[in-house]
Amino acid sequence: MDHIRAAIEQARKERMAVKAKANEPEKPEKLDGKRMAEQGNVVLERAWQALPAFTVKPKRLVRNRIMTYEANAEATPFDVARTNLLHEMRSKSWRRVAITSPSSKCGKTTMCLNLAFSLARQLDIRVMVVELDLRRPSIGRLLRVPNSTSFADVLGAKAKVQDSIQRIGPNLAFALANGPVRSPAELLQSVVAGRVMDAIEERYKPDVMIFDMPPMLIADDTMAFIDQVDCALLVAAAEATTMAEITRCKQELDSRTNLMGVVLNKCRYLDGTEAYGSY
Repeated sequence: MDHIRAAIEQARKERMAVKAKANEPEKPEKLDGKRMAEQGNVVLERAWQALPAFTVKPKRLVRNRIMTYEANAEATPFDVARTNLLHEMRSKSWRRVAITSPSSKCGKTTMCLNLAFSLARQLDIRVMVVELDLRRPSIGRLLRVPNSTSFADVLGAKAKVQDSIQRIGPNLAFALANGPVRSPAELLQSVVAGRVMDAIEERYKPDVMIFDMPPMLIADDTMAFIDQVDCALLVAAAEATTMAEITRCKQELDSRTNLMGVVLNKCRYLDGTEAYGSY
């Protein structure tokens, strides 16, 4: 009888052990750094893929002096500027660059778009162009982008970030203003504007964010926003912008952010060495 009782007791203990194990709370799976990075990349890829996509016609881009959609001799000067820009930003861990000019018609928006398309030809880089020239937005017209929620509405807390962004290809996105707004400086220096930029970085993690800003000497819009960027690029027009204008803008930018340089645009007379693309 003793061995029968012992067998029954052993069976009871085994049943209790199985039941106790079944009732233990499930421990969360531990992820190592590599797997966490892989999951993060999947989430990021899905966020970009979820953005509405549109296409552009290369001939239309060329008509609007946007030469960098494809690699060619005309794109070379912008590619050089891109490489210098990217090197400087990576070395300083910067992501946000504002592009502005002293006055209108210096070609700042053209410079923005040429840099953006040039950067996007490097498929391992994600580029986000944010149009903050809210007095005279023009990118949507130049690229013929389908109308969507205006980025000004996002800054005014009237719309969600993801509703205002569209992309070309897998790694170039645009947040555009559909039309001029009243009192843009108030929008640009609001607390909401800072939160919106942080939200874009958190959700889409662009390697480079390019901000198309208004001309500096026309209004205070650019200086209202300049604290949100890591650096700035000033575009001047040959035979139009004066040294006094460049000096004034340079001093104002230097006082609030990192001025990467001044680009002299619309030069009619180039040195022969500039024609390397025909080599």
